[in-house]
Amino acid sequence: MTCPGLNAGGPSAIADALSAVDCLSAQTTAAAFSRLFGGEGMLTMVLTMALTLYVGIFALGLLTGRSSLGISSLTPRMMGLGLVLTFATSWVAYSQVIWNLLAGGPDWIASLLLGIKGSASQAFAQRLDEVFMQIANAAEAAQQQAAGDKKGTTPGDLLSYAALLLLLGTVGVLVTCRIALAALLAVGPVFLVLALFNGTRGLFEGWVKTAVMFALAPMFATLIGAGSVAMLGPVAASLEGGDVSIHEAATVFVAAAVHCALMAMALKLVSSLTSGWRIGFAKPGPHTGNRTDQTADPKMLHQTGTGPIAAAGNSAAPIIRDDRIRAVVAATSQPHGEGAAAASARIINLPGVAIQGASPAFAAPAPADSRLRDIARNPRRKAAASIKESL
Repeated sequence: MTCPGLNAGGPSAIADALSAVDCLSAQTTAAAFSRLFGGEGMLTMVLTMALTLYVGIFALGLLTGRSSLGISSLTPRMMGLGLVLTFATSWVAYSQVIWNLLAGGPDWIASLLLGIKGSASQAFAQRLDEVFMQIANAAEAAQQQAAGDKKGTTPGDLLSYAALLLLLGTVGVLVTCRIALAALLAVGPVFLVLALFNGTRGLFEGWVKTAVMFALAPMFATLIGAGSVAMLGPVAASLEGGDVSIHEAATVFVAAAVHCALMAMALKLVSSLTSGWRIGFAKPGPHTGNRTDQTADPKMLHQTGTGPIAAAGNSAAPIIRDDRIRAVVAATSQPHGEGAAAASARIINLPGVAIQGASPAFAAPAPADSRLRDIARNPRRKAAASIKESL
């Protein structure tokens, strides 16, 4: 298949340039794929070595106990290995999925949004060619009228600058993004293989984000540029009379400058969207839950008396070390008929705290000590007594 050449002097220069770039990009990507891992692949041996190393690392992890042999660990590895082998060695799968998704998917979305049958970028380029030719013809006519006038900037000069801005803003975004995307897709199989290893997975993530950025940039440029061309169309159509004033030329120049700025904003918009994208492959570890007993400081738990409810024999629970609180808890929780030895050996559970090994001096109150009984019956007295003793 022979791609069409660039026709710079024709009435549809921008549309022909996009068609030629699309055709050349597809042919270049197919040729690069065949030279990497295809039938004429020069890196087939490297791919075999990489896959052997991947399986060997997993086997070594099983031998050393760092990896587990189960469905949760084998399923993502086998699926990843199968997808890499499929897309890195089959041009049919690579072109039908990755190429069509990145090169044709955004343009199809733009066609749906604009209500256009066919390619949205081609329709936008054809409409922009019409505006460009109107401005260029008006600029040429204005320059011929002002051939003997040497009063600085003329309306023809402003119209010429406006035509250059339109050409730069459109070709500078649509054509360059398509060329960059074709270059990324040409080396895509290499980055697909790098996705297998943890050490090189960051390169694969960077490739995906950059490819998505250059794929979405023409879509936003088409959507934003369609609005600016719709506003610029009536102004450019009014220039066909031949006599162009400096006011009309300045209006066209400002509109073309706004169009060029909108194209730059489309690139900035896509860059901001993809820069905040995080592709997560790491699995949460067995000890990465939101548990307060793992994240809290043990010293603070001992000082404040807060933490999980400890069961009997759980030494990880915080221990109350204040003798006054220990005495109050022992007095309120000891049933009648238990001795001091039994009370001192008990483990008392409270919401958020656990008390172990109460000292014999505060294990149980003396029968004649009515102060502890009053504190146990009235919580307000208990708090007041604790404040008084602290003072």
